[in-house]
Amino acid sequence: MRGADGQTAALFSYVSCEARVPADHPLRLIRAVVDEALEALSGEFEGLYARVGRPSIAPEKLLRALLLQAFYSVRSERALMEQLDYNLLFRWFVGLSMDAPVWDASTFSKNRDRLLAGDVAQAFLAAVVAQPRVAALMSSEHFSVDGTLVGAWASHKSFRPRGEDGAPPDPPPASGPGGGRNAEADWRGQKRSNETHASTTDPDARLARKADGQSSAMAYAGHVLMENRSGLVRLATATRASGTAGREAALGFVDRLRGGCRRRLTLGADKSYDTRDFVAGLRTRRVTPHVAQDSHPTKTGRRRRPSTDARTTRHPGYALSQRARKRVEEVFGWLKTVATLRQTRHRGLPRVAWTFTLAAAAYNLVRLPRLLRPAT
Repeated sequence: MRGADGQTAALFSYVSCEARVPADHPLRLIRAVVDEALEALSGEFEGLYARVGRPSIAPEKLLRALLLQAFYSVRSERALMEQLDYNLLFRWFVGLSMDAPVWDASTFSKNRDRLLAGDVAQAFLAAVVAQPRVAALMSSEHFSVDGTLVGAWASHKSFRPRGEDGAPPDPPPASGPGGGRNAEADWRGQKRSNETHASTTDPDARLARKADGQSSAMAYAGHVLMENRSGLVRLATATRASGTAGREAALGFVDRLRGGCRRRLTLGADKSYDTRDFVAGLRTRRVTPHVAQDSHPTKTGRRRRPSTDARTTRHPGYALSQRARKRVEEVFGWLKTVATLRQTRHRGLPRVAWTFTLAAAAYNLVRLPRLLRPAT
C-alpha cells in the first residue's frame, strides 16, 4: 500500500538532538575530547570576561562552532550560523537545544575576537595533546618541523610604496582614470620588495614565494611541529613570511618543548633548514638535527657543503626521521583543503595565527576517532 505524502507537523516534539546522533558517530568521541579540554581552560575563560554585565556567547560554544567550521569546510561564519539554524548535528555538537535561537553572524565574530586576547587557540591545542589518551599516541622525543605559505586576504594591487618614514602607504583612491578602483596595473620594470612596499589592505602580509622560479604572492608563513609516532600536531603558529621565518619558528618550538625536559630530542626537517646557524642552535639546545642535506650547486658552480655530516646521517634514526617528516605535508594538505586555509579570510597577524593554530587542533581531533578506535 502506498503511503500518504502527509505534511502535517506535530504540535509538540519530545525528541532531542542527542537522540538524532548515531552512537558510533565520530563526533561523539571528538566532543568528549573537546569538552575535557574546555573544562581545563575554564579558569582562563574566567579571566577574559567581566563578572557583571550582559552575558556573552559562552566561549565553549564559540570554540565548538569554530571547530565545526574547520571540520566541514564551512566557507564563512555567516554560513556557519545558517548551518546551526537547521543542522541538528551541528546543534548537538555546539550544545544548542532544538528551540535555542542562533546568534547573529556579526555578534558571533565580535565574541570570537575576545578570545584573541587570551591566546586561547594555543591553550586549547595544548589541552588537547595533554590528555592522557592523546598523549599516549604521541612521541615525546622525535619530532618534525615544516612551514607553508598561507595566502593573505590582500592583492598585488594593494602592495604599494611605503612613505618616506617607512610607514605603511595610504590606500589608493576610490576611483581613477584607468577604470575605477580596480584599475589595471603594470609593474614591469619596477622593483617591489617588502622593505620598500607594504599592503594597504593587510600591512602584516608579505610578498613571498615558496621556492625559486615560482610566482610571488601576498602571504603569511604557517609553521607546524609534528610528532613522528602518529603524525599529530604538537605545536603550531603563523608568522610574517620571510626567508628565515621557518628556522626562527622551529627554534621557538624547541624552546617551548624543552621546558623542564632534559631528555635529548630529534628534529627532522627539509633542506631549507640546513644552515649552520640553525643546526648549531639545535645542538646547543641538545636536539639532534635530522635535517635533509642541501648540497645543490651554487651560482659559482661549487656544490654547497651541508651543515649535517656523517656523525648524524650514519645512524638509522636519521633515515627514519627523513621518512617520517614527510607526513607533515598531510597536515598542510588538510589545513588548506578541508579547513579552507589555502587563503585566510582574516587580516592581521594575530587573527591569522589564532585561526591557523585552532585549525591545527581541529586536524588532531579529526584523526583521533581512528587512532583511538579499539583494535578488532
